[in-house]
Amino acid sequence: LQNIQARLRMVISYMLAQLLPWAKGRHGGCLVLGTANVDEALRGYYTKYDCSAADLNPIGSVSKTDLKSFMAWSAVNLGYSILQEVADAAPTAELEPITSDYVQTDEIDMGMTYAELSEYGKLRKQQRCGPLSMFKALIPIWGPSSERKLDLVQVADKVRHFFRQYAINRHKMTTLTPSYHAEDYSPDDNRHDLRQFLYEVSWDWQFKSMDKFKAELLSSPMRRADTGGHA
Repeated sequence: LQNIQARLRMVISYMLAQLLPWAKGRHGGCLVLGTANVDEALRGYYTKYDCSAADLNPIGSVSKTDLKSFMAWSAVNLGYSILQEVADAAPTAELEPITSDYVQTDEIDMGMTYAELSEYGKLRKQQRCGPLSMFKALIPIWGPSSERKLDLVQVADKVRHFFRQYAINRHKMTTLTPSYHAEDYSPDDNRHDLRQFLYEVSWDWQFKSMDKFKAELLSSPMRRADTGGHA
């Protein structure tokens, strides 16, 4: 039902794009602009052929964190105060009923924060990391010696969850709306990212290599010290 609702948004958008010129006595139609950001596309957090399907997506290569920063800046410097409320609100797909004690939120649905997604995107696209190399890169950023102080198992689980979702949803990139490119980690497959769009979801070799490396870190006192681990 949520997918039907999401796709109806696309149908209604195109209907209005055709009716608007007609209502004003003009010929032709309007282009439909998309609203999905680069992080949602990377994670595949959208329905194929839903409101993300459009003629052009001006924010399709902009990260969620940058969008919120721009809205906050616009609220102060351009006088659009309502944008601060939008920036402060928890991101939601608004596909489930909102009650007094429940609001559907993107980050809970995705199982990761937008800040984490931006980090995944940079490592995956810019540094061409697979599961093992991403795990190694995130240890000093998120691991025991970092400000987040996650243990190695937690870091590995986050990497595993991202790559599983990435593999499951990668096929959606074949229908991604063309966008203005403002990030080097845009997942737009035909115009910006030429990786395959079908992956083996289990990532057997990569996940086993990651677990092996994690076990080596946990079993070696010297390596534990290098990563900030504890006995």
